[in-house]
Amino acid sequence: MAATPRPLAEVARGMDDRLGLAGFLKKALKKAFPDHWTFMLGEIAMYSFVIIIATGIFLTFFYTPSMGDVVYNGSYLPLRGVRMSEAYESSLRISFDVRGGLLVRQIHHWATIVFLAAIVAHMLRNFFTGAFRKPRELNWLIGVVLFMLVMLNGLFGYSLPDDLLSGAGIRILEGVLLAIPIVGSYLSMFVFGGTFPGDEIIPRLFTIHVLLIPGILLALIPLHAVVLTWHHTHTQFPGKGRSDHVVVGKPFWPSFILKTLAFQMWVFAGIVLLSTFFQINPIWLFGPYNPGSISAGSQPDWYMGWLEGSLRIMPAWEIDAFGYSIPMSVLIPALVVPGLIFTALAVYPFLERWATGDYEVHHQLDRPRDVPARVGLGVAGSTFYGILWLAGGNDIMAKTFHIPLFGTTWFFRGAIILGPVIAYEIARRMALALQRRDRAILEHGVETGEIVRQPSGAYAEKERPADDEEEAVLRSRRLPHELPALLPDGDGVEPKSARSPAARFRHRLNRLYTADVLPLPDGEHEEEHPAVEQKKS
Repeated sequence: MAATPRPLAEVARGMDDRLGLAGFLKKALKKAFPDHWTFMLGEIAMYSFVIIIATGIFLTFFYTPSMGDVVYNGSYLPLRGVRMSEAYESSLRISFDVRGGLLVRQIHHWATIVFLAAIVAHMLRNFFTGAFRKPRELNWLIGVVLFMLVMLNGLFGYSLPDDLLSGAGIRILEGVLLAIPIVGSYLSMFVFGGTFPGDEIIPRLFTIHVLLIPGILLALIPLHAVVLTWHHTHTQFPGKGRSDHVVVGKPFWPSFILKTLAFQMWVFAGIVLLSTFFQINPIWLFGPYNPGSISAGSQPDWYMGWLEGSLRIMPAWEIDAFGYSIPMSVLIPALVVPGLIFTALAVYPFLERWATGDYEVHHQLDRPRDVPARVGLGVAGSTFYGILWLAGGNDIMAKTFHIPLFGTTWFFRGAIILGPVIAYEIARRMALALQRRDRAILEHGVETGEIVRQPSGAYAEKERPADDEEEAVLRSRRLPHELPALLPDGDGVEPKSARSPAARFRHRLNRLYTADVLPLPDGEHEEEHPAVEQKKS
């Protein structure tokens, strides 16, 4: 008599017959995941997004996306009898009258802060280690788009309570729209449903915040974090036995899945603790938005601070042409600067590949010191961003340290030009110095800190040879190569293909990546491995 099949086995067999998932699942469960803490930065972002979605669904049950006037009669006594919008009234009701509402509001807000911070940290790790190289250029572009969308959605969500502080952000948005030549006034009328503030901006922001952008994120995040990541071999840092074709790590099941589930609980616990003990966005202290009122010392969330700083330090330039006034003091900081930053992020993988002629597939990461020019550019860009972010609080700095406001403004105007240049050179020189240190370790050994006296009476530090793991890491560095087509021949004559402006620019970029880079002792570098992926647990 045949045994009755178990229900779960029968379901699994039926799914495999129809979808053919058995082979994929078997391979997926054995996929190797390197064990390094920096790989968890992206997971912090993913888990924060899950918390944002869950708390956002709760908040939509009680929030009213309307700018209709009501008189407040809720639990918060200082605002009783005050006329306000239904959006602000419902936000107050969530905070004071809905059980657990204030905690959920704060969890939602703190999760957004952590989400964006994790995205930035994850992008920096990918940039400095070269994780954007072939075959991950598409994943890098998706990450840049995700960063832009999450920033916009954070701004829109921050504006939904319709309090005085968030209204200041909407006012800046209106100013940016009006600054666009020719079509600016039409765009403002369309967005706000009439003259500012209109009656439609809150319902429209609500629709974008809870439906449009989250829908796009729900499509892009699985593509970015699951589909493309699982399709490619996992990246890893250099070490003994590792290469572009050999991955050393723990299998997805059970090691990685148990670790990541525990990490998810820690992320959730951290956000809840922040939300419980650290107040954020107390909208009841600001009052309802009034176009005729303004709050001194108002500051946006950290991820919009760089745009605030960009607006604050820009000189009051304006161009009058063809009967139109073009306010460069708004257009440049609010549209040109963000456009340059995100365009540079998007095209950099392709620019570096073009400049270095590196079209190979890379699964092994660089150490930042391995590419000094990339380190310099990354630190210069981070410095540019950081100076703009600090400039967003120039009034607070002036008040706190009793410095004239114009003094802080002019300081940041100078720093935004000189700071990235200085940061580039310092970071590049530090990377080259670390390369020299690596070379010294390979030639002489590792410093032990033990001082010995020699027979001659001189003192010297005792050194030990680098072990196999240390030597494998140091010898993993690959030298950037000069593009042979751009080099002159024996008579010093450049080839014809190197005489165009694009070729000369490429040659300068190539020199940027190859200048001063130290070769390893004896010219030894990582050997190529056969294209066979081995996964070890």
